Parts: sequence; structure tokens; C-alpha cells
Amino acid sequence: MSEQDEKPTPEVSDAAVESNTRAPSRRSLLGWGGAGLALGAAAAGGTAAVLTGGDRTVNAAASGAAVPFHGANQAGIATAVQDRLHFASFDVKTKDRAELVQLLKDWTRAAERMTAGQAVGEGAYGGLAEAPPDDTGEALGLKPSRLTLTIGFGPSLFAKGRFGLEGKQPLGLAELPKFAGDNLDPTRSGGDICVQACADDPQVAVHAIRNLARIGFGKVAVRWSQLGFGKTSSTTPDAQTPRNMMGFKDGTRNISGTDRAELDKHVWVSEKDGPAWLAGGSYLVARRIRMNIETWDRTPLQEQEDIFGRDKGEGAAVGKAKERDEPFLPAMLPTAHVRLAHPDTNGGAKMLRRGYSFTDGTDGLGRLDAGLFFLAYQRDVDKGFVPVQRSLAAKDFLNEYIQHVGSALFAVPPGVRGEDDWWGRALFS
Repeated sequence: MSEQDEKPTPEVSDAAVESNTRAPSRRSLLGWGGAGLALGAAAAGGTAAVLTGGDRTVNAAASGAAVPFHGANQAGIATAVQDRLHFASFDVKTKDRAELVQLLKDWTRAAERMTAGQAVGEGAYGGLAEAPPDDTGEALGLKPSRLTLTIGFGPSLFAKGRFGLEGKQPLGLAELPKFAGDNLDPTRSGGDICVQACADDPQVAVHAIRNLARIGFGKVAVRWSQLGFGKTSSTTPDAQTPRNMMGFKDGTRNISGTDRAELDKHVWVSEKDGPAWLAGGSYLVARRIRMNIETWDRTPLQEQEDIFGRDKGEGAAVGKAKERDEPFLPAMLPTAHVRLAHPDTNGGAKMLRRGYSFTDGTDGLGRLDAGLFFLAYQRDVDKGFVPVQRSLAAKDFLNEYIQHVGSALFAVPPGVRGEDDWWGRALFS
């Protein structure tokens, strides 16, 4: 949980628009589990309308239009934050490099279609009665809902003796250090590959992850996953700042999706950073943060505001009138969350945040299992998340009410440039 800088309205994507309309092909009896990926006419929705201009972001959200899949950077990072999330971390089960490469190609082709509002392969019906359908069907008739699919690779994928990638592991893709107060569950941490599905319709996001898991059956298995709602940060500064489960506005100072200078400085990996395959990509930190909701709800308002360093109504920093007034850090308590997370406290460290709230039933003791699923993209983890979290873990009074229970780090490759490109091509070339 951190405060970052933000600026004007983000582009939906700077990608080249692909129609994703291809000549139909007949799928085999093996369906999607075979060697290739059958692409055909969409079973639902036809070719989706795609909005490309940043000034049309609001219209895109209202109309359920598509976010372009192709581009120099993956969509789902600087893209205007959608309302819903389904995040999945996968373990790779196959030991065959060629089989993994084929899966990534298959996933890419499926992602192209789903983000355009089209069914996977030949769709959920109308194919061979003797074979499973290519698409599970729960998104039939639904709009694209600004679905984005973003992939990342974990440190374990580069382990020696697995896929010959040990010489290509980025220096920044090392396991995160243990922070004070961490109580990490290994079953909710790590993973070889992650896929972040964001959409304005939860069924569209779930459909996307479900179909990728189905295509990968026998080659990958879901290690853990997380559903999220109520985005807790925005890349569109002119929109209302969302609130977290504690009722406070979160991410007031997030990096804007259209601030190219800030994105280049703090989010996108450059060619000089290395390795070459990651240029145009980023590093993603995912943390599951459990909130002690019941204790927080019995905490006096003044204490809540002192803990955050902002008032609960307007969101203004201590001593200020408006939410976006520049905070005067010395006016806050030394333990205030905003003060400890501010770039001025952490050597200018900034991240682009895309977090979501979650509620996952109860913990068996009559308390809600609820909190923040923190997602942050950065160019350099050691200059982004690590110093900020060390500052927060050491002094933040908010730690009395939260606990980090899941953690993962992924290298996010650059975008897919066209129909012959695929997720991770440069890494496996």
C-alpha cells in the first residue's frame, strides 16, 4: 500500500489495432489440447469495436469496447484500470521446452481473441459433437468489457535444468527479501507464470483465466489465484480516486497511464537495463494483504486519519484542504502511512499501482478474510517496491491492522507486436 504520483488521462493502449478476424479452420478431435491452435469465426460478438484514443477511455468503459491487445508494451499495465480482476499464478508441469513454447503461442492466440470479445477457437458450440468445445461459453453474448490479459514469468521458471533459461534470468528477478511482519503462505506465493485478467465484467475476467487454464491442462496447473473488485488505485487522475476496504482513498499519487516520461523512468525496462528480451516490459510485485477489518472498524475516526495521514472524507493530507494538495510530510505523525510511502521519504521511489480489494469468505473464526491484493509495476524492484516496503514494514502504524500473507514477483515481457509474435518469444528465441 503506497502513495505514488499521478498525472493526466491514460491511453487505452498505444498498440496497433488488430482485427483478429481469420479464416476458420476445423478443429481436431483433440481440440485445444492438440499440437496446434485452431482459429475460427467467433461464436459470440463478432469483431469487437476497439477504442484507441486516450480521450475516449471513459467511452470505452461505458460501452464495454475492447482494449487493443498488440503493442510495444502489454496492455493491463498503463491501461485505464478496470473494475474487476482475476489473477492466476501457474506452475509449469511439462518438462518439454517445445511444449511450453507451443503453449505460450496457443495462449497468445486465445488472448487475442478473448480481448477482442471473440470466442476461443471455433467457439462454445457448433463444432464436432464428439469433441469438447474450444470455448467454455460463459462469456457468450457479453461485450469485451475492456478485458486485458498480462503475462509474467517468475524466478522459478529460470531454474537450472528446467528450460535452458538460466542465462536469461534478469538480475532484478530475484526473490523478494523478507520484510518485518511478513506471514507468507507458500500456497499463496510464487509461481512460474502469472496471468492478470482485468475487465469491467467479472464474468469476462474469470472466463479468460478459465480458458487459459483449460488450454494449458496437463502442461500447467493453477498454483493460486485471486479475485478482486473495487480497484484501489487509478491510472486516470481526472477520475475519482477509489477507496480501499478501510474506507480511505488509495493511490492518490499513482503514476498516470499517459505520462510517458514517468512511465519510462519508473515502469518500463529499458534496453540498457538488460536483458534484451525484457526491454519494453516491467517487473510486477503481487502481495496479498489481509486486513483486520473488525479491529479497524472499532478504531476511532481521528486515530484512523492519523494512521493514514489523510482525512477520510475528502482525502486531503494533514493540514490541507483538497485531496491533491501537495502533502506537507512533517505535519504528519512519523508513523503515518502517507508519509512513509511518499517518494520524498524513499529516495524518489515510485511504482504504478493496479491493486484491488478482496473478500474471500471468513477465516473460520467469524472474521472476514478481506483486504488488498496489491499489484505494482516498476522498472527496478530494488528502487521501487523494496525501499517503500522496508519503510512501511519498519514504522507504519497501519501494520497493527494488516498483514502480508502472500507474495510473488514476475518479469513482465514487452507486448506482442503482431499475429506472428507471441508471449515470451524473445525470451525463448
